[in-house]
Amino acid sequence: MFVDEITVKLIAGKGGDGCTSFHREKCMPNLGPDGANGGHGANIVFEVDKGLSTLVDLRYNKIIKGDKGENGKGSNKTGADAKDVIIKVPEGTTIIDKETGKILADLIHDKEQFLACKGGRGGRGNRAFATHDNPAPKTSEYGEPGEEKEIKCELKVLADVGLIGLPSVGKSTLLSVISSSKPKIAAYHFTTLNPNLGVVKLKDGRSFVMADLPGLIEGASTGLGLGLKFLKHAMRTKVLAHVIDMGSFEGRDPIDDYKIIRKELVNYGKGLENKKQIVIANKKDLPGFEENIIRFKKEYPNVSVMEISAVMNDGVEDAMIEIANILDSIKEVEEDTFYEEDVTYKYEEKKPFTIIKDGDTWIVKGKEISKLFYMTKFTEDESVARFSRKLHGMGVEDELIRLGAKKGDDIQIEDYIFQFKE
Repeated sequence: MFVDEITVKLIAGKGGDGCTSFHREKCMPNLGPDGANGGHGANIVFEVDKGLSTLVDLRYNKIIKGDKGENGKGSNKTGADAKDVIIKVPEGTTIIDKETGKILADLIHDKEQFLACKGGRGGRGNRAFATHDNPAPKTSEYGEPGEEKEIKCELKVLADVGLIGLPSVGKSTLLSVISSSKPKIAAYHFTTLNPNLGVVKLKDGRSFVMADLPGLIEGASTGLGLGLKFLKHAMRTKVLAHVIDMGSFEGRDPIDDYKIIRKELVNYGKGLENKKQIVIANKKDLPGFEENIIRFKKEYPNVSVMEISAVMNDGVEDAMIEIANILDSIKEVEEDTFYEEDVTYKYEEKKPFTIIKDGDTWIVKGKEISKLFYMTKFTEDESVARFSRKLHGMGVEDELIRLGAKKGDDIQIEDYIFQFKE
């Protein structure tokens, strides 16, 4: 099964909890804190595996969750880090943030990795809180929550050359003749439902990868047929080989066919129409070929045209040599640039929280507030006091007073309600 788009929710592992513990020996109590830190939660990492050709392995994994780090223990025993979750994907996989639409990574090299979600750090044990003024703290932290993110994976086939054209023009036949690829071929539209890859090897030692992309129809760039789903695969290629039924076997005018596909490339945009192109005039074994090729060359005198018969294997080698020559003339791979370089960002100071009033309750929200909340052990008095100091240091109390909060008002952080004390 060929799957080239998948959406999945990622939840990195929570950090292990820190430990509150004191070293004790017989007849020697209170030898100081020895509670250790928790281990790091599992990261979620994407890794390219060139042996894969589809995203089907992710099809039924709607949620991928990392393990929690091991809790810290007494006697200064730090918790073990959780093992990272490695998600194997094919070459050409793009990782997109579902919420923002931002492209996070473009994975095209074997073994290339991308850290998609970072696991939470381990909570600190009470040994880490020891100071000169407080040598025996009775406080520690829960582990930090791991990052959560909903992402979309898109696979764009990696090939040097993309075969494009309307249905039943002979792309699959051509690919089967020039490579070891064995695509399914039949006399009906949309024969090719999945991109097929083949390696072309020339007698002079040169080789390149060619992809037979599914047949397009008029309106493909607007979502008709399979167009939008597969036009994106052409984005990875260096050269587009436009296969045309110059023998009019389907009863269509080859010039109209060429105009239709050119229009779809322009409408799809993203620079697809500007890629290097060559026209492969197929079916020269048919009687209408000569008349049509003359008309076509008269209409498009500046277009590079190679005449072949894929069925008869006539002219195919010359066409492949010409494509190899075009590839040699391209010095660098034409790839989409997703990342900004040399951009200066203006820093604007913002409060790390927001406060809104809902009825009689003040609701405090913020990433740092939430992290502090979930890492605080409210069963320990010193931890509660530290939580209060942190909120005060962030300016939460001052902001509540400025907004009109009074002593005894309900303050909500996450799902818990506190009473405000000035």
